Amino acid sequence: MIILGRQDVARACGVCHRTLLLGERAVRYSPGRGEWLDVCPLCLDSANEHGWIREGSPTTPLIDEPPRRRRRFSSIGLVNGRQAHPEAHPSEPILRRLSRAEQEMVEAAELFNASPYRRTVAGIARSLGNAQVSLLPLSGTNPEVVVTVAWDISWYQYRVGLDSGQAVKLAERGYEPEELDERFRQWNAFLDADGRITPDIPKL
Repeated sequence: MIILGRQDVARACGVCHRTLLLGERAVRYSPGRGEWLDVCPLCLDSANEHGWIREGSPTTPLIDEPPRRRRRFSSIGLVNGRQAHPEAHPSEPILRRLSRAEQEMVEAAELFNASPYRRTVAGIARSLGNAQVSLLPLSGTNPEVVVTVAWDISWYQYRVGLDSGQAVKLAERGYEPEELDERFRQWNAFLDADGRITPDIPKL
């Protein structure tokens, strides 16, 4: 009989925080400060984009990037799957036709699509199929949108801070979508094959 140690049952991916299956191969990466994390095969690209150092590779000094300034969402083309050119900006009359909540949903989708979590979600979708997506703006002093991506056997929830230095972070994850509060199960967005989220906002 094989006895499993604590590390064998508690290993989790350092990027998506998914618990690694017994026998699943992972690659060790260091985000810095002498810390080493396991990264699952689906998140290798994300770890590289973060600038993490792969175990065994030569190390070079990392230069911290300046904090990203909050950018105004670039295009109403995200609505209903119409992806516009990244440099395009909607005219002010069109912007005024969106409610504040809809504007926050569009901006949150853009920030999520520009984050490493897009690749993580795309990798999971390749294994589990189509996902249901919810975008829920939260009221408060600091504007924030909860992004929920759910499959039949797994769900992930992200917080997108529209005024935050760390715009997107993984908040929670679970297995049964029924565990989620009903307000997070108002599916109002789509996930494409590349992991990009598009709000389901009626055409203007």
